[in-house]
Amino acid sequence: MAAIPRKALADVRQIAARRTAPVVLELDLTADPLEGVPSDPLTLALAHRRTTLRDVVEGLRYAAADPRVPVVVAHIAACGMPLARIQEIRTAIAAFRAAGGTAIAYADTFGEFGGGTGPYYLACAFDEIWLAPSGDCGLTGLGMETPFLRGALDRLGVAVEIGQRYEYKNAVNTLVERDFTPAHLEAVSRIIESSSEQVVAGIAEGRSMSPDRVRRLIDLGPLAGSVALDTGLIDRLGYRDEVYDAARRRVRHPGGDAAADGAATPARDPGPRPDGDAADADAAEPVLMYASAYRRLAARREKSPVRRVTTLAARGPGAFFLRETNPEPDGGAGAPRNQPAATEGTPLAPSVTPPHGDPRRSVVALIHGTGPVVLGAGASGPFSGPVLAAEATAAAFRAAARDDDVAAAVFRVSSPGGSYVASDLVRREAELFRASGRPLIVSMGDVAASGGYFVSLAADVIVASPGTLTGSIGVFAGKQVVRELLEKVGVGFGAVAEGEHALMMSPRRPFTAGEREKLEEFLDRVYADFVDKVAASRRLTREQVHELARGRVWTGADAQAHGLVDELGGLADALRLAWSRAGLPGEDTPRVRLAPKPSVLERGRAPKSSEDRSAAGVCGTRAPAGTWARLAAALAPDVLGPAAAAVGLGAAPAGGFVAGWGAWAPLAARLGLPAAGPLMMPPLGRIG
Repeated sequence: MAAIPRKALADVRQIAARRTAPVVLELDLTADPLEGVPSDPLTLALAHRRTTLRDVVEGLRYAAADPRVPVVVAHIAACGMPLARIQEIRTAIAAFRAAGGTAIAYADTFGEFGGGTGPYYLACAFDEIWLAPSGDCGLTGLGMETPFLRGALDRLGVAVEIGQRYEYKNAVNTLVERDFTPAHLEAVSRIIESSSEQVVAGIAEGRSMSPDRVRRLIDLGPLAGSVALDTGLIDRLGYRDEVYDAARRRVRHPGGDAAADGAATPARDPGPRPDGDAADADAAEPVLMYASAYRRLAARREKSPVRRVTTLAARGPGAFFLRETNPEPDGGAGAPRNQPAATEGTPLAPSVTPPHGDPRRSVVALIHGTGPVVLGAGASGPFSGPVLAAEATAAAFRAAARDDDVAAAVFRVSSPGGSYVASDLVRREAELFRASGRPLIVSMGDVAASGGYFVSLAADVIVASPGTLTGSIGVFAGKQVVRELLEKVGVGFGAVAEGEHALMMSPRRPFTAGEREKLEEFLDRVYADFVDKVAASRRLTREQVHELARGRVWTGADAQAHGLVDELGGLADALRLAWSRAGLPGEDTPRVRLAPKPSVLERGRAPKSSEDRSAAGVCGTRAPAGTWARLAAALAPDVLGPAAAAVGLGAAPAGGFVAGWGAWAPLAARLGLPAAGPLMMPPLGRIG
């Protein structure tokens, strides 16, 4: 019987030792981290098993301030991660290293006799780079390929009738050209050149090489692992078990063993451990923990009552009794504005609740806008990609404006664009949020172009990564005429219409002269409105904006140089900026609240009104588009799919813009073509 209490006591001591044991933080970067918050309950539940960009960035932020986390180990692989997302993770790693931590990158291979420039660029932010002995270093540079389908469409008997504003709006070139136009080639070449400059500079800094030497090594790639070791591109050859053994040794013997291994940076002392030899022995074994699990644990600790009391006690006894309030608008440079000049005259919605101004309760609302911009509540689900749905995103802004805890907001935009009307509706709701006196910061993800740039115009400050793809201020619209193709397969149609333009967007006939005139009028109107709103927001003349616009895509670095973006940085930078602009204590870590709250229960319940918090998480499904959709699906279900658009009788066009590709919208989407709206970034292909 005496053995039972002793065993229980040993278990308790072991649990206590694990709570104070050092942590080796693991980053699984073998898959592209998720961006945004899923909008349907099933996808939200499944997403808990996937690493998100927020898990990685915030996990590293918590770890930088935690002496129990002396070492980070990242498993890196070629996973198609966009350049801007790589740069956000690199920045978070740099902050962790600056706080005294050691970061180790491990790859099985940087491209197996293939391109691995992106993952290698990410690895160069770490103290050490390990590569499996059989792996390659595929440092081959950046490239981009664009398909041109004009020849194939001609053979099929498909004619393309599209208009664009202006020459750089290259979304249509994929369909109407056989090769690059001069403007298309100029824009794509500059994107690759700017991206390459950033990658070479990052590798040169991380590996202590000159940019010229990096470029020479790129021209020699791909290289075998042994050659990469000899040239200084990597530090060690070793398998996973050897990497983790080295990481554990650094934790157990900070400084000593690391120095013996030739480490560049010693690990931090993990802090005091429980008294007693047995406890020391238990605590010496580090605990492995993924960034997602560590972030959730650190967030719970930060919200614990003991932590809050300790924080208040550090500010003095008065903090327990005095209610702090924000200063008046003229009380200093950091004071928030009750009515921003940029939105003066904009009526406040009657449902807006002013922020209470208590720094102890204040939060920054984080609103995600991920995917193509579409009207309505979207059609996102477990078998479709995310969408920036106007109705749901607008509801998120309204919910944030009604929350008196919200002192500022960050709008995280990762969208190639889409519907013009939907983009303008989201921009208006963001403008109304700013009119409540709260700062609004836009944080651009890997892409925020065309409609994705349009929705960003209401912000106080636009923050983008150097590798973000943005701009594309332009518009296109039109249709594909499949009459000859239908004749080839023996499909005929009869048509009866009442109205001059009732069948304007029919894919079975070209535009008439009057219909073409209507198309040109639409393009001119949308482009003029887009340029005017950019000019007002960015404080530029219309002529200046037109020179930067014309549909051209810029990297974040170039956009910042031209005044389309205010600052370069990632989501963490945007959150800190929003916190400071709200006049909240600079020594505090920004408290973040997702809007809407990502609760499966809240997403599942029906909203009480369009201003209810759960309305921001509602996603609808579009009904089949009618007879044409059913016939198209029956003819070629694997090519056209059930989402093909109906024409006539006011049926909703596929993707939510002026009839788009008609029945060919699903095929266009599968080919990487913009099928969601007239404000879409040109299909650039993956950079890598």
